[in-house]
Amino acid sequence: SEVSASRLNRIPRQAIDGVVLLDKPLGISSNQALQRVKWLLNAQKAGHTGTLDPAASGLLVLCFGEGTKLAGIGLAEDKTYEACVQLGVSTDTGDAQGQVIARQAFTGSDADIAAALAAHRGEIQQTPPMHSALKHQGKPLYDYARAGVEIERDARTVTIHELVLIRRQGDKLCLRVGCSKGTYIRVLAEQIGGALGCCAHLAALRRTRIGDLDLAGAPTVEDLERMAPETLRLAVRPPEILLNSVPSLILDASEEGAVRQGQCIWRLNVGSGLVRLHGASGPLVGLAEVKDGAVYPKRILLPRQK
Repeated sequence: SEVSASRLNRIPRQAIDGVVLLDKPLGISSNQALQRVKWLLNAQKAGHTGTLDPAASGLLVLCFGEGTKLAGIGLAEDKTYEACVQLGVSTDTGDAQGQVIARQAFTGSDADIAAALAAHRGEIQQTPPMHSALKHQGKPLYDYARAGVEIERDARTVTIHELVLIRRQGDKLCLRVGCSKGTYIRVLAEQIGGALGCCAHLAALRRTRIGDLDLAGAPTVEDLERMAPETLRLAVRPPEILLNSVPSLILDASEEGAVRQGQCIWRLNVGSGLVRLHGASGPLVGLAEVKDGAVYPKRILLPRQK
C-alpha cells in the first residue's frame, strides 16, 4: 500500500539496538507481533523474551540488535498476570480455545474460593499440559496432542508468589497471579477448579509485568503504526532496562578492553552471581558472572553506534 511504501521509505535501514515494551493484542502470535514491529523499525535482528499465546494479551518484551544478547534474562524473570478462571467447564486445552470436555458446576462459597487460592500460594507442583510448546524428542507437545498422542510428563515445582481475587462475576474469577518462570496459568486454573470440586478452564489472560518491567507507557502495534518515524525510534529503549535488577560493576579502560576480548578479570569483594558491566563513562558493556573474585564475560555488547 501507499502508506506501507511511504513508511518504508521514511525509516532508514540501519542497525537498531534496544528494547520495545509492547502491549500485544489478542489474536496474533508473539512472533507475528515481533515481525510487525521489526518491519516498522526496519530492524536487522530481533527476538523476544517470552511467548504469549494468541489468546493472551499484554506485555511482550521485544529485543533488537545487541539487545537480543540479553533476551535470556527476561526468560528467567518472575511474571505477573491478570487471569480469568471460568468455573464449571473444562476444555481439552485448558483454555477458552479448546473443546468442552466436561461440566461440573461450582456449588461452594466465597470462603471456599479463598481457601483454594490460599492452598495454591507458595511452591506447588504442576504437570505441563499437552497443549504447550514444551518439546519431546524435538517436537512441541501440542503436535502430539493434535495427533491424539499422550506423552508422559514429569511434574515440576513452580512458585506462586501472589494469588489474589480481584473480583468475582458469578462463576468467573478474575485473579492477579505473580509466579516464577515455567508456571502454566492454564494448569493453575484447572488446579483451582479441582480444589473447589468442579471443572474449570482459563477464560482470559493478560500479562502485566516481567521482572520489574510493566505495561506503563507500553504502546500497542497500532500505536506504533501511527507514529512518525522520529517518534517511533523513541519507543526503542536502551538494552540495559533488561538488567535493572542486576547489580552493576564499573570497569576502567583496561578492564573494558579485556572483557571485550572475552578475557576474565579479577575483582575482590564484589560478591557472586550475575553483574552488569559498565564502562568508566557509563555505557553498558555487557553481562558477566562473578565467581570467587573472577569476572567471566557472558554477553558483551558491541559499542553503540552514534
